[in-house]
Amino acid sequence: MSPRVDAPRSITSVLVANRGEIAVRVLRSAKEMGMRTIAVYSELDRDALHTQVADEAWNIGPAPSSESYLDSHRILRVAKEAGADAIHPGYGFLAENADFAAEVADAGLIWVGPPPEAIIMMGSKITARQAAIEAGVPVVPGTSEPLASVEDAFAIAAEFGFPVAVKAAHGGGGKGLRIVGDAAALQGAIEGAKREAEAYFGDPEVYIEKYIEKPRHIEAQIFADDHGHTVFLGERDCSLQRRHQKLIEETPAANLPDRQRRAIGRAAIQMAKACDYRGAGTVEFLVDSDGNFYFLEMNTRLQVEHTVTEMVTGIDLVQEQLRVASGLPLSFTSPDRTGHAMEFRINAEDPAEGFIPHPGRIVDYREPAGFGVRVDSGVTTGSEISRYYDTLIAKLVVWGRDRDQAIAKAKRALGEFRILGVPTTIPAHLVMLDNETFRRGRHHTALVENDIDFTELVQSIHPPVEGDEALARRDMTVEISGRRYTVTFWAPEAPTAGGRPRHKPPRLARTAAVTSDDAGIITAPMQGTIVKVHVEAGDRVRSGDPICVLEAMKMENEVRSQVDGEVIEMKVRPGDTISTGQVIAVIR
Repeated sequence: MSPRVDAPRSITSVLVANRGEIAVRVLRSAKEMGMRTIAVYSELDRDALHTQVADEAWNIGPAPSSESYLDSHRILRVAKEAGADAIHPGYGFLAENADFAAEVADAGLIWVGPPPEAIIMMGSKITARQAAIEAGVPVVPGTSEPLASVEDAFAIAAEFGFPVAVKAAHGGGGKGLRIVGDAAALQGAIEGAKREAEAYFGDPEVYIEKYIEKPRHIEAQIFADDHGHTVFLGERDCSLQRRHQKLIEETPAANLPDRQRRAIGRAAIQMAKACDYRGAGTVEFLVDSDGNFYFLEMNTRLQVEHTVTEMVTGIDLVQEQLRVASGLPLSFTSPDRTGHAMEFRINAEDPAEGFIPHPGRIVDYREPAGFGVRVDSGVTTGSEISRYYDTLIAKLVVWGRDRDQAIAKAKRALGEFRILGVPTTIPAHLVMLDNETFRRGRHHTALVENDIDFTELVQSIHPPVEGDEALARRDMTVEISGRRYTVTFWAPEAPTAGGRPRHKPPRLARTAAVTSDDAGIITAPMQGTIVKVHVEAGDRVRSGDPICVLEAMKMENEVRSQVDGEVIEMKVRPGDTISTGQVIAVIR
């Protein structure tokens, strides 16, 4: 990479074009640097935590992200009106949008991210694969051009052999990705991947590559500046996943030989130099059972799991991003890494129901604390987890002197984390930490979905609510045989002076139960949008057959029949917005 010679530009104010925990996290680091901080929010996020952390906050539109957080023109207007010097995109939304990055620069603002050209090159998995090949970085066997037809797909799959992966060319985070085990499922997988790719990335292009079974997912954190420095800050193991979305990340990766760690670091730097990179970036690899590693993709932004790298290096990566964006050199050259860190994504999902998303209101929220414990969140008691955005509530990050200490600290902190109102992944995290394969550091990307059973997990998410009576939480300390216990119960709320209760506790959406009396009534397990219908009236289905695809909280979910029989009525069509418990189909 040739050094740039642009003069440093001072950043005195920064607009964070995001929401939730990442907006809070960026705003705090910018404040510590003495910058004026500007938040943006949708109408749904009017009282969100990130609006309170910032020095000022601006409304950018309605709840749907397409009308607010993805409205680049509105965000740029706000940046101009607010007098911002720079825009930090966080991750997601516009973070990897090259057009937006260019528009920011054209508006005379500082883009806190890589050059648009690097985003374009790495934003397409196809051009990224081509760049990796040219840079001498190994890639998974597959196509280097977009898939032209279903017929081509069958020919390519026959060449590589099943299983194969159908992937969105401009995808990421598991969106637009389908794993196909046989020829019968290939066409449906291509259609689903294209549909999801179009919905999330505005481009239906997909390609095919050989699917590596039970690999490890290892990624490398790199940082580059305008002065010719590109540094590897260590790797992260992100192998514990469900639906290709990460659940637990850690650094350093367990049982990764130093020579392999160094080789992955060199390959990551090669990829950064191949696209003339600047700023924070992550190069992702798959590592097979023989120890071979293959380039997967490059994320041209800050990763969700950047926190674990911060914990072992002591470097604030957001502040480093702001330094580099202003034209200053990196504040480090070869950072020391100490101890072991883990991150746990606390999502509003029910592990017992296949990690199904659960929007709703948080009625009680209490974070753990203590030495080596960090929580990045954007919620408080009363916050709404909306179907319009993703399921992430908070990130629990722990640090220990070694991996065993980090695991012990994580179990303690997870046990202290209190969230009522929506089901969360916390019980699943505790199960994963007790899994012998994980504890030995032998885990892989298929472990969660193939080898761990969460169906018996039970969690208390809400108080009982009878009729319309308003209830309030009460805590009582009692002693039994000399031992102290805290008892929590819900009792009628004290009336106000006018004789009415102050407020009602929020009602919580419940997944519709199927009983012997209504086994043929297929209802929506959550609110969302129907994106595809598989059957019509008159079709016969068997128990487990897909009925339709329901998109909610940025995830596609198959709604399946629970009985054998004949479909006598389909009550939904693609594009319909439905609520929890709404009837989708009737099967006789």
